[in-house]
Amino acid sequence: MSQATSRFTVDLDALAANYAALKARAGSAEVAGMLKANAYGLGGSHVAAALWAAGARSFFTAGVGGAEALRQLLGPQADVYVLDGCRAGDAGRLLQAGVIPVLNSLEQVEHWRAGGGDRRPAALHVDTGMNRLGVRPEEAETLARSGLPVSLLMSHLACGDVEGHSMNVLQLAAFRAVRPLFPDARASLANSGGIFHGADYAFDMVRPGVALYGGGPWGAPHPDIRTVATLEAEILQVRDLPAGESVGYAASYRAEKAMRIGTIGVGYADGVLRSNQPNGKIWFAGAERAMLGRISMDTLAVDMTGCDEARPGRFVELFGPNLNVDVAASRAGTIAYELLTSVGTRVERVVRPTR
Repeated sequence: MSQATSRFTVDLDALAANYAALKARAGSAEVAGMLKANAYGLGGSHVAAALWAAGARSFFTAGVGGAEALRQLLGPQADVYVLDGCRAGDAGRLLQAGVIPVLNSLEQVEHWRAGGGDRRPAALHVDTGMNRLGVRPEEAETLARSGLPVSLLMSHLACGDVEGHSMNVLQLAAFRAVRPLFPDARASLANSGGIFHGADYAFDMVRPGVALYGGGPWGAPHPDIRTVATLEAEILQVRDLPAGESVGYAASYRAEKAMRIGTIGVGYADGVLRSNQPNGKIWFAGAERAMLGRISMDTLAVDMTGCDEARPGRFVELFGPNLNVDVAASRAGTIAYELLTSVGTRVERVVRPTR
């Protein structure tokens, strides 16, 4: 079996350091771990174990299947929340696994109650302005009068990753207005960005996602957040390109002068977005170097002019400690979340340190 031409390395020590940094900012609030989308593409099982070792005791994932796997991995002491809530027929599985649905609608509340959920408190998601998931505040009043057992009251910031956005203030006020309806429930509002908006947003629990995994809380590098994930790929070939010749599909790049180019063994099938054209860069031999032409399924071209170190078998960095994931995402017209969750299955996965 041939060796992969690309690798994705996850640094669990950096993950633990980010957890500690977020905990320091959160004050007395509990710091939960967001593990949806296979821990943002980094691998749910080893990330969950590392966060548990770092002190996390509450975890959120998207579906009931992922929650069942977390329960098996972490044991009965972990609080495992299911963001998708309780769909029709799910109550039995949720109760059997001992995991906590985040109820998002009146229909989900009925599914939970019909399946026997009233004997165990659930989490309740109240929509405070994002209009994605969650009951409306007036519906929360109805549920409070009905005696629904709620252990966690939560909402989600639509603009938490934008410093100073007025929407954050509006949602904070809306959440504060709903909170007295469930006086015995813990409260949670802040995501990664919300943690950095200050103590008013912390409440009893914060729920960081991308900041755990190396993305800045406001879509840009932050000094408190360490690099966790590194994507690298091998140089397959180096060639001299005469002036006037083109590179790649559609001849979208044409050399204005003689140059040296490297063909790198990674492409859009591996998660390197085609939108990197024309601003994408890689890091190699101490410098950023421009991607040239269109990204192919398996390869991309890079300007290696004047770089004697470029030779087949050496690896370049697509994002990592030298090329921040937020910077790489911005050049591709997207966000760090998408880069992390887009890394393909044929990319070799490396976890350090091994535990």
